[in-house]
Amino acid sequence: MSSAATPAAPPSSALAGVFSRLAPQMDELDLFLRAQLAIFEPEIRSHAEACIDASGKRIRPALVFLTGWNDSPARPPELVRAAAVVELVHLATLVHDDIMDSAEVRRGRRTVSREIGPTAAVLLGDCLFAHALNLAAQFPTTEVCSAVSESARRVCAGEIMQTLRRGSTEITREDYWRIIELKTAELFRVSCYLGARLAGMPPGYTEAACRFGRHLGIAYQIYDDLADYFGDEERMGKTLGTDLASGKMTLPLFVLLERLPPSERDALMGEISGRLAPRLDLRMRQMGEMDVFPTVAESVERELAAAKSSLRSWNGAAPTRHLLEVADVLGSQLGALCEKS
Repeated sequence: MSSAATPAAPPSSALAGVFSRLAPQMDELDLFLRAQLAIFEPEIRSHAEACIDASGKRIRPALVFLTGWNDSPARPPELVRAAAVVELVHLATLVHDDIMDSAEVRRGRRTVSREIGPTAAVLLGDCLFAHALNLAAQFPTTEVCSAVSESARRVCAGEIMQTLRRGSTEITREDYWRIIELKTAELFRVSCYLGARLAGMPPGYTEAACRFGRHLGIAYQIYDDLADYFGDEERMGKTLGTDLASGKMTLPLFVLLERLPPSERDALMGEISGRLAPRLDLRMRQMGEMDVFPTVAESVERELAAAKSSLRSWNGAAPTRHLLEVADVLGSQLGALCEKS
């Protein structure tokens, strides 16, 4: 393990305002996560550290902190522990995602699966999951561990569903929405749940925050799927164009398939199924010509609007303005992606 810790990747400029007020909490989270490395066996400690170093913007921990916001300088230590739990679960899913996508780069560095091989990387992801549950079990009640373990199961179920449908042209839009609700939105939802519950927010607010997190998570995943075709690899810090290469059906591909002439549609289905080599440059050009971006972007905007609507009755609550700002930030990132496209 290196003697000097590598800081987490800085947030984008759009997120800078949100994260500036979370700087003390994020510093505490980073110290807490790095303290956990001593618990891992020496033989895998450096690999666990590499995962923490590649953790990116830490949006899910930010949701824990923001949903538990109370305008007080005091920072409940249980929020830091809960934020660490959801971040470790997320890091485990990233390790597994990179294996399944054959991704080379994550946050500007080689993925763990490329460093140590996919077999060992799977087990490392399992170690991260296991430690997240160990931390969750250290709360004085079983509520946190129960919520996190259920969410981890649902996230894994979503990943399994997506894996079993890779290369399949039989997947429906309903299947796609179900997958992203499980694999992405669930962890956003439970992050909001934990923040609200640990901060002692009223049950009504906790329910509203959970709905906010769910819609925000769906919006975020659709945005991410869109960025796989229209993003910038250097800015995103990960390998782009992996969805088509791995046969993963996402909303941009659904829209493109619907708009292609029959002959081209058959060819694209052959690329998705693996019968034909993927022609990413051609498909990206066709997406531009057939206005795929604005159609998919509308879905992101609808989910963001639904997220904001979830908190409409709680405008006076301390966390609300910060959560709404997160939704606005994602909207601004969508706008920046639109300019590039």
